[in-house]
Amino acid sequence: MMAEKAGVTKLDVSVLNAEQQEKLRQFKIKTRIDNERYLRSHPEVDVLIGDFLRDVLHKRPADIREFAADHFSNPNLQETILPKMEGNSDMN
Repeated sequence: MMAEKAGVTKLDVSVLNAEQQEKLRQFKIKTRIDNERYLRSHPEVDVLIGDFLRDVLHKRPADIREFAADHFSNPNLQETILPKMEGNSDMN
């Protein structure tokens, strides 16, 4: 399997006892809720990710890591994103 070659393996939660499985389930739920709260309170994340993905799909860079580093370290990023944020404010 390709994922295993990259160092990612499927977790076998059956090795956990019932209490551990329940704690894991509760942790996952809490994490999702926390993530959703964060994203709702920071709409700029949606704009940043959308803008980045649009650029990736448009430009199709050979080195995605270098492209991402350049994209997010761009000193003009704020000036690029702010008008898009204002354009999205009527959607919220």
